[in-house]
Amino acid sequence: MAGTIRKAHISGLGAIGSVFASILWEHDRESVKVIVDAERARRYQAQGVTVNGRRYDFDYVISQPQAEPAELILIAVKGHQLGESIEAIRPFVGEDTIIISLLNGISSEDILAAEFGDSHILHAFVVGTDATRDGLNTRYGNRGKIVFGHKSQPDSPDVKAVKDFFDRTGVPCSIPSDIRREQWWKFLMNVGVNQTSAVLRAPYSVFQNIKEARDLMMSAAMEVIPIAQKEGVNLKEEDIGNFMDIMYTMTPDGKTSMLQDVDAGRKTEVELFALTVMELGRKHGIPTPINEVLYRMIRVIEQSYPTRS
Repeated sequence: MAGTIRKAHISGLGAIGSVFASILWEHDRESVKVIVDAERARRYQAQGVTVNGRRYDFDYVISQPQAEPAELILIAVKGHQLGESIEAIRPFVGEDTIIISLLNGISSEDILAAEFGDSHILHAFVVGTDATRDGLNTRYGNRGKIVFGHKSQPDSPDVKAVKDFFDRTGVPCSIPSDIRREQWWKFLMNVGVNQTSAVLRAPYSVFQNIKEARDLMMSAAMEVIPIAQKEGVNLKEEDIGNFMDIMYTMTPDGKTSMLQDVDAGRKTEVELFALTVMELGRKHGIPTPINEVLYRMIRVIEQSYPTRS
């Protein structure tokens, strides 16, 4: 049974990881540790990590054998970095370690459960953030919140322990009655807005102001609904409208994570979104033409990045 959590270990200091690391650090510097390799530790210590213009010198812990087990690990890397993150956190995972993935998509928890067992994996996602990252600098207007829970036991001791820790340290969070449905809802919206923003090179203002952009976003998201229903998740068309309410609260010049990746010439998470929709569509005999086009377009964009010297 989970006891009182005193600190969290974070793997990944991108836009999401750095925002929540800074919140924890502001509460108590001892409440957050950042798991890194030796090279990243040197770079972060030399250059500093800034969030909204403030430098944070986090406590960087090197991933190495026989590390002290962590109480709570938050994974905040990109989808294609999950394998690397698993190896980095492995020495810190003990019998009672709670692991929360903040990755996009609907598959990371199953991957983590296969590695570490299912008993202490909580399902989660981040909603409402407009954080953007440029190098080691993160800026945000809306920090968002962590939505989390146990896939079958909403009142599990692990959920309570994490909720108590987040409340105590000022991390915005909520616990839905059905975390799996909420994850699919976030997946539906990522499939829509992340991918279309990357293709259109569109910040949130484009979706706030241009109907055709919203229509394209919704057409990609709509392909998820019949697939979710086949997977036993009761998503409906009105669930897309619920996200639009959040969209209008976003900083107009804010960018989705996939648009940030494209602007920076980084690998995107298109496999977590369009490719997953395509594969599940084939599994259930459901056409997914919009996501097939978006997948090909984003892969072309990735392979057309300027060569960096």
